[in-house]
Amino acid sequence: MLIAPKIAIRLQRRFSANTLTRRMVQFILLAALAAILAIAADNNLVKSSRAPHDVTLETDLASDFWLSAPRVFAERDSYGKAVPGYRTEIRSRWTKNNLYLLFICPYEELYLKPSPDTVNETNKLWDWDVAEAFIGSDFQNIKRYREFELSPQGEWIDLDINLEKPHHEDGWTWNSGFQVSARIDQAAHIWYGAMRIPLAAIDRRPAAPGNTLRVNFFRSQGPPPNRKEVTWQPPMTDTFHTPERFGLLKLVK
Repeated sequence: MLIAPKIAIRLQRRFSANTLTRRMVQFILLAALAAILAIAADNNLVKSSRAPHDVTLETDLASDFWLSAPRVFAERDSYGKAVPGYRTEIRSRWTKNNLYLLFICPYEELYLKPSPDTVNETNKLWDWDVAEAFIGSDFQNIKRYREFELSPQGEWIDLDINLEKPHHEDGWTWNSGFQVSARIDQAAHIWYGAMRIPLAAIDRRPAAPGNTLRVNFFRSQGPPPNRKEVTWQPPMTDTFHTPERFGLLKLVK
């Protein structure tokens, strides 16, 4: 007479344990999925932290301005394959008037334009070693954005890009008023490049925490035929001008 109640109790305990196990597994799976989604979201987002005032443009990593700046890394080629040895760090800050970017660019061999001109704009600078930022504020027409480039020698070019036009590279005649600073550490095989971009040149909104821009970062590195293309968000095409693959830059406090 006592066997049946004991079996019933055991079955009840086993059922409860199985239910608890299932719930635990479901919880773990949901938590893992949330973590994966969060990582995926972070992987296409770069934050730019607010600075109290504008500063003289510099490339010193240990400066108060750059030391605590948020950062992301460009380390894959145009099709998403890792590019060992060229992991490029990009840091960002912003003020009421300007967006600042710092590129930290390891290299093996530089490919530099002879007789550099650091005063005037250098058309077709992209044929040489450069760091590039593509920035757009129009989320409706993503084919309109701005392009900013600087070289290890401090050369520069900025372009107003409209992919609806057959020759969007003609946008180089536009002038944003941005400034650059660059230096080469030959001993460490790293070059550093900083940009100060007037926010009015890329966004009609007043600068404020929470403002978001569409961005991507690139490097062209080294001489042909072993030229490397290093990207933050791989375009998955042969051209950097693939706005569908841009990430986001968010102004934060």
